[in-house]
Amino acid sequence: MRDFFIRSLETVVNVIVILGAIAVVLAALVVTFGGGHMGGAGGPMGGGPLAGLLVLIVGGIYLILVGGFMYLGLGIYQNTKRTAEAVERLAGR
Repeated sequence: MRDFFIRSLETVVNVIVILGAIAVVLAALVVTFGGGHMGGAGGPMGGGPLAGLLVLIVGGIYLILVGGFMYLGLGIYQNTKRTAEAVERLAGR
């Protein structure tokens, strides 16, 4: 049962990272080409290609950090599990 939840968590992390990447790209496009009359990128702070590129870079770095830490936690679990299995095999000899 525990393995089911860990595999499910891996799937959820994959979906979160993919949705985050889509959100970063969409946010960069909105900032680049304007948000229309809703006060988005066309507001007093402006927008444009440089602002869109900045959103893309900062959002990408944030996504890499957050996704990396989530995958790091899952990797630590997998390595600990393999180490415990190896120690049990060695103890059985």
